[in-house]
Amino acid sequence: MSDNFEWFVGIDWGSAAHQVCLLNAQGQICGQRTVPHTAADVHEALGWLRERTGVPVTALAISIETPRGALVDTLMEAGAPLFALNPKQLDRFRDRFTAAGAKDDARDARVLADALRTDRRAFRRVHADDPGTIQLRDVTRLREELVEEEGRLVNRLREQLYRVDAVWLTLSPAADEPWLWTLLADAPDPATWGQLTRRRIQATLHAHRIRRVTADAVFAAVREPRLTVADGVTDAVALRIHMLVQQLQVIHEQRMHSEQQIDRLLHRLADRDETETEPREHRDVEILQSLPGVGRIVTATMLTEATGPLAARDYGMLRAYSGTAPVTKRSGKRLCVVQMRHACKHRLRTALYHWSRVSLQHDSQARTYYDALRARGHNHARALRSVGDRWLRILVAMLKTRSIYDPARFEKVATPA
Repeated sequence: MSDNFEWFVGIDWGSAAHQVCLLNAQGQICGQRTVPHTAADVHEALGWLRERTGVPVTALAISIETPRGALVDTLMEAGAPLFALNPKQLDRFRDRFTAAGAKDDARDARVLADALRTDRRAFRRVHADDPGTIQLRDVTRLREELVEEEGRLVNRLREQLYRVDAVWLTLSPAADEPWLWTLLADAPDPATWGQLTRRRIQATLHAHRIRRVTADAVFAAVREPRLTVADGVTDAVALRIHMLVQQLQVIHEQRMHSEQQIDRLLHRLADRDETETEPREHRDVEILQSLPGVGRIVTATMLTEATGPLAARDYGMLRAYSGTAPVTKRSGKRLCVVQMRHACKHRLRTALYHWSRVSLQHDSQARTYYDALRARGHNHARALRSVGDRWLRILVAMLKTRSIYDPARFEKVATPA
């Protein structure tokens, strides 16, 4: 598709309606209108653009802030070339038209179109994501939400156990183990904990494959005396434990199901390419999973949150997305300051952090690199970011050469420059 456009469209996205501005190659406004967020109005607006310009939608360069959503999918289905701009950059381009900083939807639509006309390099071309990638991204984010919700419920359960001086906290200090939830589901009332039989405890531990504690130890522990609590506290705690355990078991089951779904989707992404010309061992999924420290969640996060940089094999964009690229500030006679990058994809940063942390336990070269950075005075977080940056550099090199990880090939980068 040609990148030489004569017509430029800016769309200021809104929840109920969108503001559209049409510019020609000279930057003159050739049409403005408000388009309600309905299928009929959007398709009618596309017809209006064709009438005004006399060219098909595929010859229009359309700029928009939001790179996803039903409107974006509809425009891409029609074949329109879409370009996305970061809202912070739009705010800078807005100063070309007003120094007062006034916010106006019609002006923003014009700013988007004019910025695309003059500074296309600041925009990112929007490409349709693979359906499998979209599904994997949603399941991965769903799993993240379930983990957070499970953590909140566990903290609330632990607080209730602490209120009644529960011996369970000596057996499971975080109160985050499913075997404990099963026993509490049978006996939520603290007054009935001493009535749990050895056989019931043994069956629960066996079902959850717990060997760290024995049934005898649990049986003896729940019969130990506890501190006295005020009247009414035990009944209140029993009610809360009953509710919390039910929620925890449901959330935990959903989290486990989401992780199984992630495994199936990753397997499907890897197997789908078997009919392509690329050999099986050279697929992105297999390349990622061959790296030390990369597991199910890191693989899914990298594939879904860094889709563009991985497809383009762009190391600079990948390290900026993940936050490993520092931010340099230098002006006039001021001292050059290098700071940590905070504007990044935080899910990607978290995944890279855990990747780097776990790789220290499984890769001697990563450990050597980390130790050398600590010896130079870098703190733990700073050293881990450098380890992550090294892994990104290796990953891009592997993707470009279509090869899986071989520790012997990267010995030269095991020592920081």
